[in-house]
Amino acid sequence: MNDQSASEIDIRADYAFLRSDLPDDSAVTVLHIGAGETLVASGKGHQAEAIMVLAIGAERTSAEFFRHNLPTPLELENAIMTVEDEIARARTVIVDGSTLVTRDTALRDIALIAGLPDQPELTLSIELVEKTFDRLTAVSLGRPAAHEGLPGSAAFAATLLILREFMHHMKFASLTIRN
Repeated sequence: MNDQSASEIDIRADYAFLRSDLPDDSAVTVLHIGAGETLVASGKGHQAEAIMVLAIGAERTSAEFFRHNLPTPLELENAIMTVEDEIARARTVIVDGSTLVTRDTALRDIALIAGLPDQPELTLSIELVEKTFDRLTAVSLGRPAAHEGLPGSAAFAATLLILREFMHHMKFASLTIRN
C-alpha cells in the first residue's frame, strides 16, 4: 500500500516536469503553496531527493491567524512567527545552490500583481516579493486595497506571506514560474 498523499504525488510530478528541460546536474527546489499545506521537493536528479509537507497553506494560515479579509499588522506579525518556524524545517531538504521553481497559479498571480508581464515563464525576484509585501502592509495599516492593486482576500495575503518568508529564510533570490 502506498502511503503518499495525493499532494505528494502531485509535487513529484511537478518536480519531474519542471526538472525535465534542465541539465542533469542542476539542483532544483519546487514550491507549491496549497490551501492547507505547502509542499517542497528538492534534488538534482530526475526524481526529487526529498519532499517535505509543511503545515502552512493559504486557507489554513488565513483561517488560523486572520480575522479580517485583509489582515491587521498584528495578525500579520502573529502569522509570520508561525510560518517562519514551519519553514525552518525545510532547510533539511533543500539542495544547496538549487533554483526555486513552481507551476503554482497562485504564485503566478502574485508575480503578475507584482508587475511582471504575463508570459509562459516568469522570474519573480525577492525584491519584487518584498515590494508587494510592503503594499500588503500598507493595506493592513488602512490604505484601500484597490489603491495598491491587491485582492481583498485573506488567502492571497497568506500566500504572499508564505512566499516571502520562504524565499527570505531559504535565501532564494528569485522564483521561476512556468506554465
